[in-house]
Amino acid sequence: MTIELLTIFLGWTTVINILVLIFSALVLLTAREKISKLHARLFGVDQANISQLYFQYLAQYKIAIIVFNIAPYLALRILA
Repeated sequence: MTIELLTIFLGWTTVINILVLIFSALVLLTAREKISKLHARLFGVDQANISQLYFQYLAQYKIAIIVFNIAPYLALRILA
């Protein structure tokens, strides 16, 4: 695997992960009531805590994208 191929791979995984993050945020914003009721029943979590858990999920996913996709992509672009 070459540096160029790895750079292209990380670029596309970054795009896909950002699209998943945007989609998740939009779904949570538009259908929060239905989804929070469903998740409260499925996982036995108090519905009052669901909003905090959603925010934590989105924040951790964003940090993971930065650490595992964007930072290595930028490092490879600097090297090339």
